[in-house]
Amino acid sequence: MRLDWEIVPLRLGEPFRIARSVMSARDAVRIALHHDGTTGYGEIVTSAYLSLDTPRVVAALEGLHTWPDPETLLAELPGLSCPPGVLAGLDAAVLDLVGKRDGLPVHRLAGCPGWRPVPTAYTIGICEPERAAAAARRLHARGFTVLKIKAGSPDPDDDVARVAAVRAAAPGARLLLDPNGAWSAERAVGLLERMPYVNAVEQPIPPGRPDLLAWVSRRSPMPVIADEDAGGVAEVERLAGAVQGVNVKLARCGGVLAALGVIDAARRHGMDVMLGCLVSSSLGIAPAVHLAGHARWVDLDGHLLLARDPWTGIGGENGVLRLSGRRGLGVRPVT
Repeated sequence: MRLDWEIVPLRLGEPFRIARSVMSARDAVRIALHHDGTTGYGEIVTSAYLSLDTPRVVAALEGLHTWPDPETLLAELPGLSCPPGVLAGLDAAVLDLVGKRDGLPVHRLAGCPGWRPVPTAYTIGICEPERAAAAARRLHARGFTVLKIKAGSPDPDDDVARVAAVRAAAPGARLLLDPNGAWSAERAVGLLERMPYVNAVEQPIPPGRPDLLAWVSRRSPMPVIADEDAGGVAEVERLAGAVQGVNVKLARCGGVLAALGVIDAARRHGMDVMLGCLVSSSLGIAPAVHLAGHARWVDLDGHLLLARDPWTGIGGENGVLRLSGRRGLGVRPVT
């Protein structure tokens, strides 16, 4: 097999603010695996939070040896000394290649024979309540039935006002809340009691204290989903009994095959699954879309935040993700 890659800048439609940062663009490294006339593609996106920048991605790829065939790569993938985001890109590319070669979509390769269209959340960043309300009205009119609202403003009353404004603007939508760990445990409980109509909240407090997360969860009027605290199987095991759900992100756990292990661990401990993502193109989001049948909450909107998505094939523009029916990941470049 031959491995190629290129760096592709991804620009957002508008700056996106969360509790810890503001983002307007990021680099993606598109990788291609070639074998016997078939090419599989994957995408690795940079992330300051995951300590994954372009030089580190390129160094990891340059340090890899070659494999004679896709099966050898699949067997060696879990033991490769690479950041999880790089593993996720390789995992996607080799599954895309095998799916194209064997005439199967990735969800079949991953043991999910059935797949049907699924609603995805759309994330509204930290902004003024009026702006959040206007976005919610537009999105609800387009067909979005699930909206995620970022929180973590310096003034917590701003968070309450933003959520209330979205609820008033789109009263039929289910609401998810994500402070990205910006609140203390006491503040989280007090604020969540003021927003009982929210359907679930992600990572209300900083990661690293599952005991405090459990304390919040016991007092929360809605399910608590661990995000930054949830990585691989070991992290999920430590969260048993602390939360009602875990957010599975392929760039954090290492790809589709690793995610299946995380999902199994969550289920063993009675936790529901959210599928989350980073801002990526449709190529980067597609692997998680193939796992959507495992999730109670689907938050796979990273491609929808871009000014221009260079790939197509997973839909979502009207609030519903739909696979193209093509082999492999089912995506193709926009021409």
